[in-house]
Parts: sequence; structure tokens; C-alpha cells
Amino acid sequence: MHQMSPGVERALAGAQVWAGRLGSPMLRLTHFVLALIDDDEGRPALLLERAGLSLADIRAKLTQYSDSPESPDEAALFTTAREWSIEHRDDAQFLTDAFLITVLKADPAFERASAALGLDVSKLESILIGRTEAQPEPTAIPAQPPEPAQPLAVLTGPDALGELDAARVLDVNFNRAREATRVLEDYCRFALNDRFLTEQVKQLRHALGAASARLPAHVLLAARDTLRDVGTNVTAGGEYERRTPAQVAVVNLKRLQESLRSLEEFGKLFGSELGRDLETLRYQTYTLERAIAVVGRNRERLGEAKLYVLLTGSQCVASLDWTIEQAAAGGADVVQLREKNLPDCELVARARDVRRWTQRANVLFIVNDRPDIARLVEADGVHLGQDDLTVRDARRILGPNAIIGVSTHTVEQVRQAVLDGADYLGVGPVFTSKTKEFDHFPGLDFVRAANAETSLPAFALGGIGLQNVGEVVAAGARRIAVGSVIASAEEPEPVARLLRAAFSESVF
Repeated sequence: MHQMSPGVERALAGAQVWAGRLGSPMLRLTHFVLALIDDDEGRPALLLERAGLSLADIRAKLTQYSDSPESPDEAALFTTAREWSIEHRDDAQFLTDAFLITVLKADPAFERASAALGLDVSKLESILIGRTEAQPEPTAIPAQPPEPAQPLAVLTGPDALGELDAARVLDVNFNRAREATRVLEDYCRFALNDRFLTEQVKQLRHALGAASARLPAHVLLAARDTLRDVGTNVTAGGEYERRTPAQVAVVNLKRLQESLRSLEEFGKLFGSELGRDLETLRYQTYTLERAIAVVGRNRERLGEAKLYVLLTGSQCVASLDWTIEQAAAGGADVVQLREKNLPDCELVARARDVRRWTQRANVLFIVNDRPDIARLVEADGVHLGQDDLTVRDARRILGPNAIIGVSTHTVEQVRQAVLDGADYLGVGPVFTSKTKEFDHFPGLDFVRAANAETSLPAFALGGIGLQNVGEVVAAGARRIAVGSVIASAEEPEPVARLLRAAFSESVF
């Protein structure tokens, strides 16, 4: 089975959409490229920007390229992309940028025609070569900070005075931006205890350093004039007031974005490439802001939720309403309705009943797979698998306040879910389940890795019961999701109580 990233899977579907949009009866290589650069924050789009290309220009040219070769067998493309990723990243899972390189090189005529359009695959590949650590996609921060480019030329003569003013602005804002990232790194590290977000902010700080290195240090220092800065004594209301660590983070995220905007505009005076690099960093901070805000909010929102129960009506030995009542009495915090085989009309009716029963029991109600049903019945949220709608699409259906969870089976999927804005994670499967079949079991090692990677609420799931819950907690799980152990119990309340008790001596 080919180990492609979720982004590649989305691009495959997107290529079919592009073929239909352009009225093509067959799938062509251009359709893959267009799908891969659809997301302005995706790895291929950022790669093209690093190469100095205009996404709008490339898209326009590709849509006019009607003689593009027909796509070869997808399995062959996957094999080539996997081999490229193994060779250059020591990772069998290939990401969208590796797949872009593969598509561009799939046909010699297409490679030459793409180069004529501006997509020089040799140049693009040279940018990627040497990056040995594959990161999730689209990642908020490049896997490694870009190498410092050659310093930009400094103007002389009549333009030097204006350049000195611009350099002063850049010096101030590079300092502000780096200071803000240091504050954010400390927040993610010490307040959130989140390794992934700490790494993301650290990479951003290094990328800022690389961008500032494009200007000769003596120019920035020569422009600095703190003693005569008219703004040092100008303050605004509330500037010295902070109530919570989260507020500190929010203030510094905004300060970072504002600084990057000023850097971008004045940086253009020293060359368009510097302006583009700073623009890319600014867009990355928007993704980072959402991830940091979501992790912080949901640590509080789901902070005490330890026991999550997945129920299918036909699998309960007693009535579904009684099972929910008993599970809640035993300490269940969340109930998910998991009905795969009911017609929609029956599913809506059942979900409305469960909404009423969970409100009475004072537990959260999550619908599996179906954000449309969740919205109709006013559930608290939805749980998505890797093959379901994206978090973004589910959020458009359910709105900003709904809880959206995502099943994850690899650390890369954990990172992706954090950046996508998921509210919680399902982590597993840990063991063989009686209610669902799996081809792959990440097991306890993944539980350890996921909980070390992020502080976003994560529920270990898959075959967890009274006989093995201790192993799961010992592996670092802070929360668990169970199904058959509750559904098949003649007395769900004491079973739930024992499962919940497994956390009684854990420190969170």
C-alpha cells in the first residue's frame, strides 16, 4: 500500500475536479499540478513562491496548456514519488512537494513544456534536496529555516538617505518580530507544554533570522537610533495589562503579524525576493495563530474529559438511552453516536434522541462522520476519519463553536490535525477492536509519541478495556475512548467508573 500524505490524497481528488472544470475527458498531468498548487499555503505553492514564481501566473498558463500528456498509471507515479522520498528524506511516506516533482518529471515532453512555462523541475528539486526531515503538510513553518541568501546590495548616492530610513524600519520590526516569537515559544513550551508548536515557533524565529541576514548587519545597526525614537514614550491603554498567559500569546501573535507586514512592505525596497519571503512568513503566522489558539482553548474546554464512549444502538445489550445514562453516571464525559448503516431519516431520528438523552445526562454529544447530521440535531460536534471531510469543510457546516475531532494513526497526521484546527484527536488504534476492523495498529508506541508531540486533547482508542487500560495510561494516555466494553456491559456504570479510576493517580 502506498504511503501518501493526506495532502496527496486531496490532490488526487482535486485533479479529477480540474479535469471536469477544463472539460477534459481524460486526466492529464496538468490537472495534477493544478490540484497540487490549489492551496496557497500548501507545500507545492510555497515551493513555487520560494522559486520566485507567481502562483496566479502559473495557474493561468497551465489552464491554457491544452496539449498536456495524459496521466500515466497512478501506481507508477506513487512508486516514483515514494522512491524520491526515501532517497531524499529517508521516509517512505511522500508529501505533496515530492509528488509535484514526480508529476513534472513523468513525461520528458511535459517536463520541457513545464520549464517553458516557468516550472523548471531542476530548480524546484534543487530547493528541496537536502531537506532530510519531512514535516506535515501544509506545515505552518518550513521543515528547516531557509538558507540565508546573498546579502542584498546597498544603495549609494542620493537614494542612500531613503534607504537608511527604510533600514531603520526593518531593524525595529525584525527586533519586534523576533521578540514576539521568543514570547510565543516560551508560551508553547512552558504554558502549553506542546513540543510540536514549540518547534514550529522556533523554526519561524530562525526563518526570521535568515531573512534579516539578507541585509548587511552594519546597515541595520547604522540605521538604529533608539535615543531619538519618538515612539519610545508613546503608549496605548492596556499596554501594560495582561490577565492570562493565553492573552500574552494573543497579543504577541498580533504584534508578530503586524511587524511582518511592515517588514514585507519596506523590505520590497531592497528587492522583491525579500518581500516575497516575508510575505510567506506572514501567511504562516496566520496558520500558527489558529493552532496555538485552538490548543490553548481546547485544553480548557476538554480539560476534564477523560472518558469518551462510542456507541452503536444495535451493539448495546440494553437500550441506548439507558446505556448513555449509566455510562454518564459512571463518569463518561463524551458520547459519540456511531451508526454506519442506518438510512439518513432513521439516523436523524436517533441522533435527535441521543441529543436529548446526553443533555439530560450532562455529557457532550458527538456525531461520527456526519457534520450535516450534527448540525441538524444540534450536537456538540463531529468526529472525522482520515477519509472524511476536512476540518475546514466540517467547520464551514458546523460553525466556529462546534467540537471537531480527527482520527490519527501517525505523528504526521497528529501534526496536520493541529495545524488544521482540530479540537481533539483520536489516537490509535491501540489494540484489536470488537467494533471496528483495522489493517494497521500503531499501538502503545503511537500513544506515547502523540501525547509527547502535542497537548491538544487526545483520546487513545481501539480495543481498550478493563484488562489493558492500565497499559494505556502507563504509556502516557491522558484520555481514552471505548466502545464495546460499555455497550456490552450488563451494568455500564461500574465499568465506566473503573475505567475512569485508571486516571485517578495520573498527573495531567
